[in-house]
Amino acid sequence: MNAPPPRSRSAGSRTSATRGRAGDFGTFDDDSGAGGFAAGAVPGLVLITGPERVLAERILDAALAALRAGDPQIEVVRLDAAGYQAGSIARHASPSLFGTATALIVRDLDEAGDDLAADLTRYLAAPPGHVTLLAWHKGGNRGKRLLDALKKAGARVLSAPAITTERDKAAFVEGEFRRAGRRIDPEAAHALIEAAGKDIPELASACRQLIGDTTGTVGTAEVATYYGGRITASGFRVAAAALAGDVTEALTLTRHAIAVGTDPVPIVAALAVQVRQLVTVMGAPQGPAASLAGSLGMAPWQIDRARRALRGWSEQGLADAVTAIAAADADVKGGSRDPVYAVERCVIEVTRARRRGGRGGEPTDRARASIPARTARSARRW
Repeated sequence: MNAPPPRSRSAGSRTSATRGRAGDFGTFDDDSGAGGFAAGAVPGLVLITGPERVLAERILDAALAALRAGDPQIEVVRLDAAGYQAGSIARHASPSLFGTATALIVRDLDEAGDDLAADLTRYLAAPPGHVTLLAWHKGGNRGKRLLDALKKAGARVLSAPAITTERDKAAFVEGEFRRAGRRIDPEAAHALIEAAGKDIPELASACRQLIGDTTGTVGTAEVATYYGGRITASGFRVAAAALAGDVTEALTLTRHAIAVGTDPVPIVAALAVQVRQLVTVMGAPQGPAASLAGSLGMAPWQIDRARRALRGWSEQGLADAVTAIAAADADVKGGSRDPVYAVERCVIEVTRARRRGGRGGEPTDRARASIPARTARSARRW
């Protein structure tokens, strides 16, 4: 048997910990491919760390695409820790009779048993030149010795961080559109997140649909066209109507949301998030939203939205809304026998607080400086 010549390790042979920047959650530039893989220049060892499956799969797909661009005949072998059989790595890493290269994907290193740990350790002692090993570790302390061994062997480290916060999701959505050479308005991105819920694969799928079916910049109208029914049933729309003082619309949306299966808890949570943002922005100094975003822990578009909403609120109105939401939060989490009634009462009290406190103008500097400490403390508890 003639073993294929070793592939060059010049591209990425050194250890490199590439972390996703805010807004770059696996959404690497199309010019370089995910992880910066140039055609045929994937390093021999690649380690993906982090729990976000969408991002990990994207990195793996980009690496395989780059490998196939350099060698269309490359053999791809996928191994999972859960069903790993002793000796599998050595068997698949052996030189092929036909001299083909091999891409060896090992998933879920954090679940590795003794057999996989031993086989991978032996492999790293003398990695064959015709094999590219791509390993994924979802996180945690289990399998840490394998992580350290891969890094010590010179693996290129790429991150697939969890996408959990609203800011993370907004950055992910904007990055999806940016990769496709498109743009989505911040408000539209937020509406899309509300429609897709917590499921990141579903959010990615929604982005692909909008990118494929629309042209130009995507706004809230386009999102409503495709996902309007799902957005209407969300806590976001309930909160928006309540904070605008529209009790009829807010109650209608609340009852519709509950009718289609939305739990009262996330409805109250949506109210809490938006009122918390109003409290935060009312107490903030004047200035461009972009310059305040870091200190306030909010995206610029959220600051702009809160500023618009504050035109109908007073200091006392916000304090009353905070009190109502705090009570509802306790009720829907077991403090009341009727959580549906609790959330409806909360919606009514928030809309009344807005109508009582409406002043028709933006808060003055004096109002900002005099926000009751109890309001801010209550808002922070949610």
